[in-house]
Amino acid sequence: MSLSRRAVLAFGIAGLAGAATASSARFPAPRWAGTDPFRLGVASGDPLPDGVVLWTRLAPDPLAPDGLGGMPRRPVTVDYEVAADEGFRQVVTRGSAVATRELGHSVHPEVHGLEPDRWYFYRFRAGSAISPTGRTRTAPAAGTATARMRLAVASCQSWASGYYTAYEHMSREDVDLVLHLGDYIYERAWNHRREGTPPYAFERGESVDLRGYRLRYAQVKAEQPLQAAHAAFPWLVTMDDHEVDNNWAGDNPGLGFDISALPPLFQRRRAGAFQAMYEHQPLRLAQLPSGPDMRLHRRYRFGDLAEVTMLDTRQYRSAIPCSHNPVTGCSERFATDRSILGAAQRDWLIDGLTGSPARWQLLGNQVAMGEVDTDPGPDVRVSTDAWDGYVADRNAVLGAAATRQAGNLVVLTGDKHENCAGNLRSDFARPDAPVVGAEFTGTSISTNGDGADLTEHGRRLLAANPDLKFFNAQRGYLRLTVEKSLCRTDFRVVPYVTRPGAPIDTRASYIVEDGTPGTTEA
Repeated sequence: MSLSRRAVLAFGIAGLAGAATASSARFPAPRWAGTDPFRLGVASGDPLPDGVVLWTRLAPDPLAPDGLGGMPRRPVTVDYEVAADEGFRQVVTRGSAVATRELGHSVHPEVHGLEPDRWYFYRFRAGSAISPTGRTRTAPAAGTATARMRLAVASCQSWASGYYTAYEHMSREDVDLVLHLGDYIYERAWNHRREGTPPYAFERGESVDLRGYRLRYAQVKAEQPLQAAHAAFPWLVTMDDHEVDNNWAGDNPGLGFDISALPPLFQRRRAGAFQAMYEHQPLRLAQLPSGPDMRLHRRYRFGDLAEVTMLDTRQYRSAIPCSHNPVTGCSERFATDRSILGAAQRDWLIDGLTGSPARWQLLGNQVAMGEVDTDPGPDVRVSTDAWDGYVADRNAVLGAAATRQAGNLVVLTGDKHENCAGNLRSDFARPDAPVVGAEFTGTSISTNGDGADLTEHGRRLLAANPDLKFFNAQRGYLRLTVEKSLCRTDFRVVPYVTRPGAPIDTRASYIVEDGTPGTTEA
């Protein structure tokens, strides 16, 4: 059963968010898994000018079948410290947080009082056990002149589809922040074992409850390349569909049709999925779920240079119109009462885009915003699971960006397991509508296996979509360099993921120039 906000509050906000003073923790070594409780690594995220949120979860046996990570029932005090140097000779703050069974023995201390725009190091202690060291960075103060920031963007990391080699390379990049756009886990069964995976971790069923989702996260977070990328940089995370159920939409499970008896059952499933997500990500107390509700849309500003807005295109959307698969026709997708964001989030997004003083507007978005026609002929054949199924919302957001003269708009998208670069128009039904921004779609870390450079599907997309400038279907991530004069996106790809050890290469680079909407090849 998922944990209600009231139950969490009963344990004390100070214990969850991080107490002001340090205390010593006692951690009895479990008989079955040794003494190291930090097998899922450490992470940080949601950077502010004066602090970040830190994360770890105590789990000496991460894949224990009950989903509890091999921890005892009682709470455990976890100490943390933050230093200006990797050797922790210049500790700037320390404190403690309480890890409870009710939140999977995870902790999310929110650290304040740090200096803006600088790197820090952090670590945790439980009894005599010390965690790996993590590195994090605070944001530049709002309005401060900021010359450059660099980001990596990832999505879609099916554990069963391949190795996380891309994260090995990402962890060595010179970036300030990582955006993860969803499908961090997959709810479906794992269809193969990797060497060293215990037999009881090989489950054939879908995750539908808190225990199942905890095991999916534990399986993913046990991977060393992912741990390295989390430890190297702060992250901003959101979700797409597979954190809960394939192609889910609002209160509707991803079945493609409505059954009146399902919504209560699906809400229970959603609550378990949301809690497991919170337990395994560097999220602030503001993102603590309340049953089947969790606020994941939020924005962060980086000096005077950029504002990063993370969207939630799943939780508030109307039911997917017509079909989950690409369709022609489908007048429902133009209905003004259908929304992919929900009215409140849509208004919040538009007000933020058009009212921000930042030079660059970066949107962390889950599904393709631009039109994606899969028919090179006269028909328009689109997937209604993406923004193509919610045209009124797309026109409202992109139309407002045009008429209100929002800052340079760059939309960063996941979901498709493909690399794409393209232009965004205020209304795709009008070929003469103005270009108002650029969209860069990042491929998967591992989902769909090795992939290929230019597939037949990619050729059809390029032929059918004049605003699409680039296509590639290998695995990897995006690397962005944002400066005052331009935003450069590098498509970083690996040639294979079905075996470890792949090299990395930059397949292509595209730029957006300050004051000129749209993208061109670098």
